[in-house]
Amino acid sequence: MGFFSKAKQQDPMATVRQAAGASVAARLDANPKVERVAIDGVQFYHHADFADAATCKKLVALIDSKRRPSTLLSDRPNSSFRTSESCDMDRWSADVQPTDEAIAQLLGIDLPHGETMQGQRYAPGQQFRAHHDYFHASESYWERMQQQGGQRTWTAMLYLNDVAEGGATWFPHAGIKVAPKRGLLLAWNNMSADGSPNALTLHEGMPVVDGVKYIVTKWFRERPWIK
Repeated sequence: MGFFSKAKQQDPMATVRQAAGASVAARLDANPKVERVAIDGVQFYHHADFADAATCKKLVALIDSKRRPSTLLSDRPNSSFRTSESCDMDRWSADVQPTDEAIAQLLGIDLPHGETMQGQRYAPGQQFRAHHDYFHASESYWERMQQQGGQRTWTAMLYLNDVAEGGATWFPHAGIKVAPKRGLLLAWNNMSADGSPNALTLHEGMPVVDGVKYIVTKWFRERPWIK
């Protein structure tokens, strides 16, 4: 046994992620339209009626016109893991920009830190199995992600329609299950209080049983995603 033990390497971005968690939480806590869900170890919020019916209808039409099979950022692709359809939305278009910027404003995160908003469509039987939104440093894509804004911090997800049956967003470790409701926005921090990835944010888009589910998701990075 040596005289000195090897110190645990500190992630240099941990303090940045801690600050993002604290500042966004403070902003959401101060907003009377936002409700925080009391969960140990996870910062999780929801905002009812964040988007009106006309906005949701426009975004649904965009998704239908541009949808393609959803993809995975993983070294182990699995065709049954994510079976929905997706589209990357033009953040500068008149139908997208107001919602894109309103989400960033709600969270108080500078616009360049936000990824392009993604639209997603789930037909009956389609799903997105349990996953984390944060990036795993053990995967081959991690080096590329570090050059594109680094780790994901906050996620915002907006339901664009009601679904007759199924399609809930389930966080099995955190004990949250949310049914789709038009205009409802969810927001959660993918990082823990110490700035490390939070495994409790594991979540899945459960299979739709009756109807079609439409959502938009916007992820935020620890550093600017737009150069």
